[in-house]
Amino acid sequence: MLRMSTLFLRTLRADPADAEVPSHKLLVRAGYVRRVAPGIYSWLPLGLKVLRNVEHIVREEMDRMGAQEVQFPALLPREPYEATGRWTEYGDGIFRLKDRKGNDYLLGPTHEELFTLMVKSEYSSYKDLPVSLYQIQTKYRDEARPRAGILRGREFLMKDSYSFDLDDDGLKQSYQDHRDTYVRIFERLGLDYKIVSAVSGSMGGSASEEFLAVTPSGEDTYVACTHCDYAANVEAATVMAPPALDPATQPALEVMDTPDTPTIDTLAAFLDVPASATLKNVIVQLRNPDGRTELLVIGVPGDREVDLKAVEANVFPAEVEPFEDFARYPGLVRGYLGPQVLADLEIRYVVDSRVTTGSAWVTGANEQGKHARNVVMGRDFTPAGTMPAAEVRDGDLCPVCGNLLEINRGIEIGHVFQLGKKFADALSLDVLGPEGKPVRVTMGSYGIGVSRAVAAIAEQSYDERGLIWPRSISPADVHVVIAGQGEQQEGGESLAAGLEAAGLRVLLDDRKKVSPGVAFKDAELIGTPTYVVVGKSLAADGTVEIRDRRSGSSRTVSVADAVAEVVAEVRS
Repeated sequence: MLRMSTLFLRTLRADPADAEVPSHKLLVRAGYVRRVAPGIYSWLPLGLKVLRNVEHIVREEMDRMGAQEVQFPALLPREPYEATGRWTEYGDGIFRLKDRKGNDYLLGPTHEELFTLMVKSEYSSYKDLPVSLYQIQTKYRDEARPRAGILRGREFLMKDSYSFDLDDDGLKQSYQDHRDTYVRIFERLGLDYKIVSAVSGSMGGSASEEFLAVTPSGEDTYVACTHCDYAANVEAATVMAPPALDPATQPALEVMDTPDTPTIDTLAAFLDVPASATLKNVIVQLRNPDGRTELLVIGVPGDREVDLKAVEANVFPAEVEPFEDFARYPGLVRGYLGPQVLADLEIRYVVDSRVTTGSAWVTGANEQGKHARNVVMGRDFTPAGTMPAAEVRDGDLCPVCGNLLEINRGIEIGHVFQLGKKFADALSLDVLGPEGKPVRVTMGSYGIGVSRAVAAIAEQSYDERGLIWPRSISPADVHVVIAGQGEQQEGGESLAAGLEAAGLRVLLDDRKKVSPGVAFKDAELIGTPTYVVVGKSLAADGTVEIRDRRSGSSRTVSVADAVAEVVAEVRS
């Protein structure tokens, strides 16, 4: 039993000054976490109970799937990350340090290399596979802008697991097993979530999906079809593209004088055409982890903005930087750039999927004060590829069924990848195959933000008075509030003891120097889904009040029946 008279807890009435999102405000005010430094938080007793409850559900379901738990150190040597190239790829995103002998180490941001090397050292035959291993461990990333409390910190608790299979069919099955396990985990956690297609980023691989907790305060934006199951992070989202045309059927390219039209708006007004008929070409500079730079030009319809977050995700590990050095590239005419010259200039050009073969555009003629009409893809320019680079809007069309897409926001709580052989190749992970020859192992990678899940649940489970935890992770099954002294105190103690004897986790507010009003406010702020008030009605007619924090409803029951009533409610 947790007694609030001795519990290490201090609730706050005011929001912390640096809090931006509801979970940050409420977890601090309710005494669950405390800030130590930017992006670094301590967990107080109630908060640690919630965190451990999430961890318990994750562990139960991973074990149920057949995965086996291991534990790696957080302090890791440089060499494995050097072998995979990620010592450089991570750039400033990791914490690096040297020991007293000058050897390089890092605080683990993720452990693909260590899992791979562990399997390599222990297994040598196809008969040992498949195997899935996992750990629940603290990770470290040097976030440039830690924010939103424990949602985006520099230190966080994560479950990461890895599957090892002999072939792609085995990988697909392991991927599906993990995906099904994640569904069970997030349903047990009481989360409203969406599974969306995602880019693989630094992980690589052939398939990638995110599990997003749906909330307006989420930092991830995704699109979902209003008719079918299509959903994707905006970084991976595609829309129904116009049909391809035969470039030979389009009119000849025509260069026009368009003085003083360096922007899409001025061009569209001058020619009296919609902005959607123009082709906007945006130049960025990519900085690779080894310091090399290159130019990238991105073509999108003129009525759209380039989504730089999507570009960053699709060019990782390169960083996207603004480009201003036109003097160094005289072939690039500011405000009048067209794709016709980019191949000759050996500058990579990619287009959004809305720019299709045979489509004709108004775009720059690569001369000051001039634009060109009927610039046709496949005839006048050929891009190096496509990228979901243009912003997606409500009302765009689903690429699967053609119905309307809508935009929502969410918090990433899980991510699954079909890694393939990226890390196995880098670290030479082979086993002896059925034919007696070495076979390269194929891998999957699967993560859940355990501490982040606490904040994501809080973002979905609160009202103006405080938190409202799902039963599965609440710090207690029932919160007993003693509102008074004497008989109420004795009755509350007796009721709490009876509830504990019945197998419930009890939080008892037995503080004698706290008014009933403060006790009620704390009960609502702390957020246990059921709380019982032992007050004046106990002496008046032998009853207590059972309150449902989720619905706001309450009912009065006989104190003699209270244990059975509460147990039935908690276990229903």
